[in-house]
Amino acid sequence: MSHVGIVRCLLAAVLFGASAPAASKLAGEVPALVLAGLLYIGAGLAVVPSVVRTPPTAVALQRDWRPALVAVVAGGAVGPALLVAGLARAAAATASILLNLELAATVLLAAIVFREHIGRRVLAGAALVTVAGALLTWEPGAELSIGALLIAGACLAWGLDNGVTAKIDQLSPEQVVLLKGFVAGFANLGLGFAFAGGATDVSASQILAALAIGAAGYGASIVLWVKGARDLGAARGQLIFAAAPFIGAVIAWSVLGESVTVAQLLAVAIAAAGVGVSLESAHDHAHAHEAMEHEHEHSHDDGHHDHHHDEEVIGRHTHVHQHMPTEHHHPHVPDLHHRHRHRRRRWRRGRAA
Repeated sequence: MSHVGIVRCLLAAVLFGASAPAASKLAGEVPALVLAGLLYIGAGLAVVPSVVRTPPTAVALQRDWRPALVAVVAGGAVGPALLVAGLARAAAATASILLNLELAATVLLAAIVFREHIGRRVLAGAALVTVAGALLTWEPGAELSIGALLIAGACLAWGLDNGVTAKIDQLSPEQVVLLKGFVAGFANLGLGFAFAGGATDVSASQILAALAIGAAGYGASIVLWVKGARDLGAARGQLIFAAAPFIGAVIAWSVLGESVTVAQLLAVAIAAAGVGVSLESAHDHAHAHEAMEHEHEHSHDDGHHDHHHDEEVIGRHTHVHQHMPTEHHHPHVPDLHHRHRHRRRRWRRGRAA
């Protein structure tokens, strides 16, 4: 697997995990959905300078507007709406546990809809992290209800968002985050005010704090996740990113002085094992690449980007480039170049297929 992609998804998890304890300081003072809206708007504002410097081209918009629209609507509008409806009908204990289904939904859709190779290691890792998440958030009183189904639907919408976002290869991660941040932000903000009946009292300092937390914990975090998921695929990227709640728990223990329970320690250990299992999940078989043209970050030493530049370019860089048809075999994961179908009888398993 791409070490750069792994590091980026881990950094994304650290930033998002760190934002949870910080946002928890505001959660008791600002309505939940209003706070969520401000956090997402902060994410959008964080990438405005980058998007202004490098706006999307007409070609990029023409090629990627459909998947971008699906990602924005599913993750920024449908997901929050279903969550709000579910929270109004489900116990808090039920909601906390069911929100761990986002990882399972992402892996399921990645395998069935987006043709990602999953493999036993990723399935095992996702199962471990999902169980660890349920253990971390477990409270008595969880039950199956209409509200629980709505929350599960929200996780399915976010899983669809993750899968589609990982496939976008014309718009930059910053451009994707701008769209998702503002749509999700204003959708949550509108739902928050509607849910509260318009009666909210949020100070300027609280708004600024929420925007700042959102810029780092959502804006920078999502940019890193999108870049990492392009290198790893949605399932593997989300599995690593799912470490965020456990990172948040460690920060809460060490920085905020919150008490530690045996169940929490066990959950962190199980999640770490799940992420570790997934890190060696590449597979090796003969596969063909069709001719294509797209734009994404790449380097010339990865075996897939042997095009020439007028001036020497060293390291990772971004520009529109073409790929010629080729067929070869090497260990790989379902990144932007390896979304092919698999025939079991032809697989030549790698050391961790």
